Amino acid sequence: MLEFNNSTPLTMGVELELQIVNRRDYNLTRGSDDLLEIINKVDHGYDIKPEITESMIEIATSVHTDHHAMLAELVEMRKLLVAAADKLNLGLAGGGAHPFQHWEDQRIYPTDRYRLVSDLYGYLAKQFTVYGQHIHIGCPSGDEAIRLSHLLARTIPHFITLSASSPFYQGVDTTFQSSRLTSINAFPLSGYMPFVTDWDGFNTYFDKMSKLGIVASMKDFYWDLRPKPEYGTVEIRVCDTPLTIETAVALGAYAQTLSKYFMDNRDLQPLQDTYLTYSYNRFQACRFGLNGALINPIAGTQSSIQEDILNTFDMIRDAADALGTSDAIALLRNRVNAQGDATWLRASYEKSGSLSDVVRQQSNVWMGK
Repeated sequence: MLEFNNSTPLTMGVELELQIVNRRDYNLTRGSDDLLEIINKVDHGYDIKPEITESMIEIATSVHTDHHAMLAELVEMRKLLVAAADKLNLGLAGGGAHPFQHWEDQRIYPTDRYRLVSDLYGYLAKQFTVYGQHIHIGCPSGDEAIRLSHLLARTIPHFITLSASSPFYQGVDTTFQSSRLTSINAFPLSGYMPFVTDWDGFNTYFDKMSKLGIVASMKDFYWDLRPKPEYGTVEIRVCDTPLTIETAVALGAYAQTLSKYFMDNRDLQPLQDTYLTYSYNRFQACRFGLNGALINPIAGTQSSIQEDILNTFDMIRDAADALGTSDAIALLRNRVNAQGDATWLRASYEKSGSLSDVVRQQSNVWMGK
């Protein structure tokens, strides 16, 4: 039985997976061990660790109630990372997928967990060299985590669209705003959580899956959105890693604000019909971003994702004022008007005609150069 470790409501934290690139042609390079060796010579106390392949590194914030404090922590963490990368002549970059790396060149990081994933999923493990942001929101109980997960599900296209930064993959323009999630779709336990109504129901489901030998822990679920019982959180997993830490923090604040709105409005209850259009809306967000269609199966209406995002910003205005996240929502509103990271990356390629130069620019942006 999974125990849900209740946490303080609306606390938050983010995890960011970063690209490690060389400064010659800005391809991915196996630099995680060298980076960690230099970083760990300093008594820093930050959560910085390797990821599934050696050209990735993951950073995670501590638990926060205020997004300004979370940004301050990430700024200091970035200083440490950039200093280490400079000593090794490496670059670090945001973005959901490296534009021209080839998956067969990647090497699985040698831990038991990642070896197990590689043995089970074969070449998909190396194709998993894509880069995401995960957002955790604290919940007071397992029942609330289930409720919040289902209510947040309809906003998943927002998070995909607002973070989309992987238009290029394997050297070509995919025509998607976010190609990253296509790699995750290949895993058999991807998609969305089944429609259980409380924590007991989730435990019943987990117990069945465990007895069938399909899962051993929550890590085996690659869902877009899942409860994280050991942390006492709900985890949003669909975001590409944005090009800047400011955007990453704003997305965390948006999730926090939405969660406050849902927690405060107890009349809002999950409906299974939300999932009738879930996969369709998700695809529209990945493929077309702000211009994608979003169908509300409950109301029977259709709008653009851009319109739905802006309407939602208006809906949660009071919650944002109460939390002090209005500036973060304003930053995201400006991103909607500017069309976001994927558009910027394509424009950079149009100017230079070089994907190497695109990565150079996105590395400079993330490293604050």
